[in-house]
Amino acid sequence: MLDVERRGPVAIVTLNRPEAMNALSKALRKALHDAMVELDKDPDVSVVILTGAGEKAFTAGLDLKELGGDPAAMGAANDQDARSNPVRAVERCRKPVIGAINGVAITGGFELALACDVLIASETARFADTHARVGIMPGWGLSQKLSRLIGLYRAKELSLTGNFLDACTAAEWGLVNRVVPAADLLATALKLAEDMATIPVETLSFYKGLIDDGYARSFRKGLEIEHERSSKHNREVTPEKVEARRRQVMDRGRAQ
Repeated sequence: MLDVERRGPVAIVTLNRPEAMNALSKALRKALHDAMVELDKDPDVSVVILTGAGEKAFTAGLDLKELGGDPAAMGAANDQDARSNPVRAVERCRKPVIGAINGVAITGGFELALACDVLIASETARFADTHARVGIMPGWGLSQKLSRLIGLYRAKELSLTGNFLDACTAAEWGLVNRVVPAADLLATALKLAEDMATIPVETLSFYKGLIDDGYARSFRKGLEIEHERSSKHNREVTPEKVEARRRQVMDRGRAQ
């Protein structure tokens, strides 16, 4: 149902229900929460990659068959508890999460993709917000995140039609970082994760939080958050540490 593989400082989390397009059943959502909590606490893990099993789907979102058979299950669409809400489970991870989007990311699956910090898409990836067509409203943040990421008009086009967005157009619109052949998806995500993992995990977590917390506020408030946190952090940085890191940066720059 959920696979976790460690490759040095990188953890690969795979939604493994390909026969159901990796639909987010109650059990899978709980498993994802537990895995993210464990990886967040693990000092040996610096970066997480989230992907889906198979080539058809990253995830099709909530398991509609499960919802149709249990009237109480519909509450999952608005539940803010991270044990039931996979978006919250991913967002609470302080470490970078790279989404390797291997197929369709539909409705709740689209929302889960947007919870990641970076998105690498396979050429076969497609995104769709079918909330309106299913007759429910998003409760995991899609109605607010999407317009902030790709603009108001484009977000309305996607959400008010339910049409699919192909990977290349998603890249043009700034929704994904890059598009690669399906065979190269995991390798590309791993290379990016390994690059990130060369930075101390404490620094990665601090900077991720600085970006996210500022982005969620006004620009002016974001600048205040940056000033407050960076001032406190930078007072603890010694000239010796800066010089050692400077040499590392220069060496890496020559090699790139």
